[in-house]
Amino acid sequence: MATKPPAGDPVQDAPQVEPPKHAAAGLPAIGYTALMAQQQMGVARATRTLLKVNQKDGFDCPGCAWPEGDKRHVAEFCENGAKAVAEEATLRRVTPDFFAAHPLSDLAGRSGYWLGQQGRITQPMYLPEGADRYEAVTWERAFGIIADELKTLDSPDEALFYTSGRTSNEAAFLLQLFAREFGTNNLPDCSNMCHESSGSALTETIGIGKGSVSLEDLHQADLIIVAGQNPGTNHPRMLSALEEAKRAGAKIISVNPLPEAGMERFKNPQTAKGLALGGQKLNDLFLQIRIGGDQALFRLLNKMIVETEGAVDELFVREHTHGYEEFAEAARAADWDETLAATGLTRAEIEQALSMALASRRTIVCWAMGLTQHKHAVATIREVVNFLLLRGNIGRTGAGVCPVRGHSNVQGDRTMGIFERPAPAFLDALEKEFGFAPPRHHGYDVVRAIEALRDGRAKVFFAMGGNFVGATPDTEVTEAAMRRASLTVHVSTKLNRSHAVTGRRALILPTLGRTDKDVQKSGKQFVTVEDSMGLVHSSRGNLRPASPHLLSEPAIVARLARATLGAGSKVEWEEFEKDYATIRDRIARVVPGFEDFNARVAKPGGFRLPHGPRDERRFPTATGKANFTAAPVEYPRVPEGRLLLQTLRSHDQYNTTIYGLDDRYRGIKGGRRVVLVNPEDGRELGFADGAYADLVSEWRDGVERRAPGFRVVYYPTTRGCAAAYYPETNVLVPLDSTADTSNTPASKSVIVRLEQSATV
Repeated sequence: MATKPPAGDPVQDAPQVEPPKHAAAGLPAIGYTALMAQQQMGVARATRTLLKVNQKDGFDCPGCAWPEGDKRHVAEFCENGAKAVAEEATLRRVTPDFFAAHPLSDLAGRSGYWLGQQGRITQPMYLPEGADRYEAVTWERAFGIIADELKTLDSPDEALFYTSGRTSNEAAFLLQLFAREFGTNNLPDCSNMCHESSGSALTETIGIGKGSVSLEDLHQADLIIVAGQNPGTNHPRMLSALEEAKRAGAKIISVNPLPEAGMERFKNPQTAKGLALGGQKLNDLFLQIRIGGDQALFRLLNKMIVETEGAVDELFVREHTHGYEEFAEAARAADWDETLAATGLTRAEIEQALSMALASRRTIVCWAMGLTQHKHAVATIREVVNFLLLRGNIGRTGAGVCPVRGHSNVQGDRTMGIFERPAPAFLDALEKEFGFAPPRHHGYDVVRAIEALRDGRAKVFFAMGGNFVGATPDTEVTEAAMRRASLTVHVSTKLNRSHAVTGRRALILPTLGRTDKDVQKSGKQFVTVEDSMGLVHSSRGNLRPASPHLLSEPAIVARLARATLGAGSKVEWEEFEKDYATIRDRIARVVPGFEDFNARVAKPGGFRLPHGPRDERRFPTATGKANFTAAPVEYPRVPEGRLLLQTLRSHDQYNTTIYGLDDRYRGIKGGRRVVLVNPEDGRELGFADGAYADLVSEWRDGVERRAPGFRVVYYPTTRGCAAAYYPETNVLVPLDSTADTSNTPASKSVIVRLEQSATV
């Protein structure tokens, strides 16, 4: 039997610290996975559930979007995936009695960890205006409250419809369809906060905002560069792919301000070598770069490729690219001294990286938030594309761009139309298929949605999953903005911080999870997802739902649409709820690449979406070719006595979901309020290892943003750089500190000063 959730909120300001690890996974990963599964699910339920994770006849892991190969291991999940499954399939329950015992004021004072540990929400809950406790309501009443509020708005654009990356293709398609029939393109989503910079850069340069590689490409690469990404914590199953690539002879370069255990050595828990023989060394070269110096690094590498005789793939450049001469002129102007200052690297390290790049015919560059969350993020990713184009490394087996996505269907949500700036062709297809004229003006992304709530231009906030308050920047501004809303609604499986920061009225709508059986009037249903590499496959839960009062996400959207739009709607909402195959039939007629959707996804393993650059070296850009670009090189300038802070996850965390209070690989136990600082920086700033400091960010608006009570941990990070966990440090990220073009919060380059803490 699973244990009870923690009764009290544990102290989080006295973490224990030990030396960081130099290898990932192995026996500790197995032990921790078993412990978490047993605590949340019990042994029998855990076994039955975990054996269905990422299987062709099972359910897609609710964690990351890393793809599966055609041949699956019997345990096709990682430690963090098991944690995600355990928390969803938990036997713990949050009933109306829980809400009666815990007023809103109590919930608001709890940690995100404590809230998440309470279990699955069992009934729709309503917070009336002026009340301090949620109360149970019927589904009919809940939909009536939302519909009445939406109907009273002066404009459809006063409503916001936010989507988390765990939402299925079917639910995402219905949500955007409802929002657009209602009359708005206000469809912010978690992509706005993570890979929007990737999508912006890739759409401009290669014509499609997705990666161009498959899992098999990684296995066949000569060189893999992992930049601004920590697979060991954020995408652990990627380590298996890197291990296989190494066995086939690939070289690996990692580019990161922090040494990461998984990139040093991987102890595969599914092999004898991983468990008993020390595992596989992954890094061939570790470039410990200064935060934000990646564009300067790739620009200098490009300069040296351009200037090396025979290094440029001239045939590819001539036949498939545009803008080479302007780019080459900018590349030749790259300056060694400026690059060394921007990157903190040595000349020898950069020359070694160049040698490895020139020796490779098939090169892949992988990246994540370490590249996407800076002011110059889009320009940085364009420079990565330049690097690959120079040697013809797009549209070649074993080569290409590989943005590694987070949530398991964050890419699919965008494919389904969850986007505040939809393409005219997509809107044309919706109009032709459903017979209504969707709005053509752009809607709000995440940052602009917060601004709209703050300024009173948005009044209703509806979230399909996620933890909006915990995930977004400038916490005090965001929370104040949410409290100005007339109604906030969250479709959720578990509690999080967003349920405690509400509008004047609030609803929690409990939904089925990936692990739950979904039975509608036509019988048992399945949903579909798109992984990080463009494979679409089915997902079928195998557990009895946590409560008879739960509805699926497609059912919630369909019923809300019927309550709001009524008989005047041109969409067959009731049919969509009865049978998800009818949703997929309509997707097939609207979204390119999904033709004959139902038949293709019925095949075990699903199908791959078309990708012109990868499949045919066809680039659907304005020029009809892949575009070289030549943006000025930028990197953060940090005043003396200050540090450049990046926010990051602990190992006991997935996005804002906190599974525990340890970060095993970095040597942190029992707490999260730590700031990792280079020892020399710590001594110069007057903070001893183990001292406590307040982190205060500095921004041009002069507003003081403070995160108090962080233990200083001496750590082998790059000089001048620091790191701390989010969401605790989101308070330090100014709302208007965003990436050019993509408007993604610049959470990886926050200028901070350390002050003696008065709270510890």
